Amino acid sequence: MLQSRTKQLHKAPDLLLIIAIFSLLLIGVIMVYSASAIWATYKFDDSFFFAKRQLLFAGAGIVAMFGFMNVPYLTWRNSSKTLLIVCFILLIAVLIPGIGMVRGGARSWIGVGAFSIQPSEFMKLGLIIFLARYLADHQKKITSFTKGFLPSLSLVMVAFGFIMLQPDLGTGVVLVGTCMLMIFVSGARIAHFVGLGVLGLAGFAGLIISAPYRMQRITAFLNPWEDPLGAGFQIIQSLYAIGPGGLMGLGLGQSLQKFYYLPEPQTDFIFAILAEELGFIGGTLVLLLFFLLLWRGIRVALSAPDTFGSLLALGIVGMITIQVMINISVVTGLMPVTGITLPFLSYGGSSLTLTLCSVGILLNISRYAKL
Repeated sequence: MLQSRTKQLHKAPDLLLIIAIFSLLLIGVIMVYSASAIWATYKFDDSFFFAKRQLLFAGAGIVAMFGFMNVPYLTWRNSSKTLLIVCFILLIAVLIPGIGMVRGGARSWIGVGAFSIQPSEFMKLGLIIFLARYLADHQKKITSFTKGFLPSLSLVMVAFGFIMLQPDLGTGVVLVGTCMLMIFVSGARIAHFVGLGVLGLAGFAGLIISAPYRMQRITAFLNPWEDPLGAGFQIIQSLYAIGPGGLMGLGLGQSLQKFYYLPEPQTDFIFAILAEELGFIGGTLVLLLFFLLLWRGIRVALSAPDTFGSLLALGIVGMITIQVMINISVVTGLMPVTGITLPFLSYGGSSLTLTLCSVGILLNISRYAKL
């Protein structure tokens, strides 16, 4: 089967998709340097500290992307169970004291030499691959709650549960949202989602109430100026960055908020610095590039030669899109702070590398798609 599909490969990957990816990567490296230079100079006496590491991550990710782009996507179908098991092993290992590293109050990292990996990022891709295979193989059963919907949902909830033990609500929300999108598109009944939505809201409320810091983020979201030096500090400083940017921005490198006002501006809130320095035009350009990636990704999903390829492409595009929507919403004050990076732009090794690996698979599917 794999060999017969491989013989159908006759064309180059989607060019517009590649243009969007490299454009976002270039903007990301530039903005990581601009946003982090002051803090890097203060902490490491090297203004290029974060930029050099981001270049290294981007270089490794690009190599991986082109490697994945040349691996027939059906290969991942055959190895989906093994990948999922490895992802679960890593997700369990990170919870063990002495193995998992605590950052920002969450045990989400495993140290590997001078670098570290985030198992939850691997889980997002591993679960997308496995779920694409499962839904493709059981498409006729997905309308049945017990035979199709419940097994899929149970697997997603187990992965979500392990991620919440770290805890990492932001990554968990992206994972659940992506998987629910895949299950819905594969033909699940709307009535099942209505019932799930009621239970999900109750569970989400329970998660918020169970952790005081999450409740503080909710109250800060509703009225950040009630606690301007505490829970509302980040969102207030983010809005102070976006507002003065205006139409054209203050100019590249001219941000004021990166001078120790906005905490670690090179990560989750990098879009705020971009909007401050490049203005509405720069922010709109980035959003248009993400829209280009979304458009071409959906075209690939709709034109894939089989159900597995369609669901896999949809899952990858959905994961990136949901993450972008949440990050931009947080930065602009439309959602509570969740701690989610902006794909391709934010500083971070695991997130950037795994995102590039994911789009490498998407590019390979585009080589088979009838665009």
